[in-house]
Amino acid sequence: MTPADFRRIALSFEGAEEGSHMGAADFRVGGRIFATLASEKQGYGNLKLTLAQQSDFVREAPKIFLPIPGGWGRMGMTHIRLAEANEDVLTGALRTAWKLRVEANARAKSKTKTSKKKQRSSR
Repeated sequence: MTPADFRRIALSFEGAEEGSHMGAADFRVGGRIFATLASEKQGYGNLKLTLAQQSDFVREAPKIFLPIPGGWGRMGMTHIRLAEANEDVLTGALRTAWKLRVEANARAKSKTKTSKKKQRSSR
């Protein structure tokens, strides 16, 4: 797979948009990042996953997935080796990251509504 494949697949998900973060392409849903091409020159795409998801991906396909070094990796940010991935693997990984972001956005929106209701009722 290539960065162009990564981009094509990431943008195929409902509500996904391409943006830029520190000069690198990123992919967002609801204005929040779920994947980037920040490590494109090293042959990687980057995915925002939970630590459990990251662990599962790395355990199942260690030649394809690896945690990003340092603090980012300890927060679930995960490299995918584009040259080693096939269409199904890349699509599944990007879908996982996209779905996680969609769910987090929905939780945040729900909390905001609850907070606004509490504020109105306390007036």
